[in-house]
Amino acid sequence: MANKDKTNVMRILDQKKIPHKEYSFPEVESTNGVEIAEILGEDPRQVFKTLVTQGKSRAYYVFVIPVARELDLKKAAKAVGEKAIAMIPQKELLPLTGYVHGGCSPIGMKKSFPTVIHESARELPTIYFSAGRIAHQVEVAPTELPKVLRFQYADVCTEVIE
Repeated sequence: MANKDKTNVMRILDQKKIPHKEYSFPEVESTNGVEIAEILGEDPRQVFKTLVTQGKSRAYYVFVIPVARELDLKKAAKAVGEKAIAMIPQKELLPLTGYVHGGCSPIGMKKSFPTVIHESARELPTIYFSAGRIAHQVEVAPTELPKVLRFQYADVCTEVIE
């Protein structure tokens, strides 16, 4: 990938000397996370999405969960010590984080927000998540993330129905 194609996320990972792999693919209309996992040829349990919420206290929180799972709002609220949380409206995402829907990354947001990564990431050698632009992903070892992101692990997803 040429330097001009680097996203802020990639530049931050490079700057902090965090080993990572960068992926880009042709942008397709309304790609969901499971389709991105298929494009990458990876298990959807290893590909994560970034969700931004707001608590009853008006504070914002970031949750990074596997693409095939759904955020359990009650578990998420409990994990961050809120009475309740809700997803922010899509139109608020760009002004708040600097990222568009489908290209939101937990790294490099305009401001740092309390972040929770689903506990399943702890067991994985690497995880994939948005590189901060639609159709761009990075692969990083979860053990490297504390160098660039303050977060906690928690079970914040709905039960898996197989």
